[in-house]
Amino acid sequence: MHTGLKITAFAAALAATFGTAYGVGQGIGPVVDEKTPPRHDTHTEAEEKDGGGTGHATEPAGGLQISEGGYTLDLRTPSVTAGDRAELRFVIRDDKGRAVTSYRREHEKELHLIVASRDLVTYRHLHPTRAADGTWSIPVNLPRAGGYRVFADFTPAQKNAENLTLGADLAAAGPYEPQRLPAPGATVKINGYEVRLDGALRPGTAEELGLKVSRNGRPVTDLQPYLGAYGHLVALRSGDLAYLHVHPNGEPGDGTTRPGPDISFTATAPSSGSYRLFLDFKHAGEVHTAAFTVRAGTAAAAEPSAAETRPEAHESTGAHGH
Repeated sequence: MHTGLKITAFAAALAATFGTAYGVGQGIGPVVDEKTPPRHDTHTEAEEKDGGGTGHATEPAGGLQISEGGYTLDLRTPSVTAGDRAELRFVIRDDKGRAVTSYRREHEKELHLIVASRDLVTYRHLHPTRAADGTWSIPVNLPRAGGYRVFADFTPAQKNAENLTLGADLAAAGPYEPQRLPAPGATVKINGYEVRLDGALRPGTAEELGLKVSRNGRPVTDLQPYLGAYGHLVALRSGDLAYLHVHPNGEPGDGTTRPGPDISFTATAPSSGSYRLFLDFKHAGEVHTAAFTVRAGTAAAAEPSAAETRPEAHESTGAHGH
């Protein structure tokens, strides 16, 4: 996982077709507007769609293409049925088509897998198991039909290899009901916890995002390390789902970072527009996910939200794969 951004142009695009029922055989577009499903193949179009190209030149973001740096995400399970348990299988291949079987461990895992719906309502942070032949697998149960994006975040074991985030499309069959992007809000309530977001996500500029965790009105000062950190943050851009994975400023045991209630991150948005932020944190032996909608280039949120927010991030089968 990385603190930088890696954007690339689309290597390929599939058309998205949504009707009253979402069929397994239908394609999924790499860019889907949250209100309408037109295709967008360039970064500029994604900015215009979101109401906000600002002309900022930034580093690329990850997850927009299936191949990069000589590696390819071979998704062996391109479709599932919504509401049914399925085995998600994939292979990372090198430039010779061979399955990669050696990875550098980062944050206690060889590979981190993110599955997110195109409308950014459903989110999974998974840790699959790798077989000796290089095939990764993990059970999933996606609750709603529609288009999803699968992100593989990893670093090959080869000397001087860079961290990569590759993305591939996944279809969940069943009756499709589009959802709007959740409204922005500075405060999220999840499973009895309240998480407040302070700071701004800005295009082309590194900014600090602060998150404060409380429970029953009291600051949580005993967060537990989860994958070697007190919190993990993933940001996905609405529309094309450009991927940004950052980590906290500081880590457990460094002598200065406290186990809550505050967790801070430094992040740079690849463009203006709407983003969905997913914070994973662990307390009392359980991992929780707080999700926020923010607009890059403005304050994180104008007013706190009092509603209980339950992003579809966990399930009884272990959405975090721990």
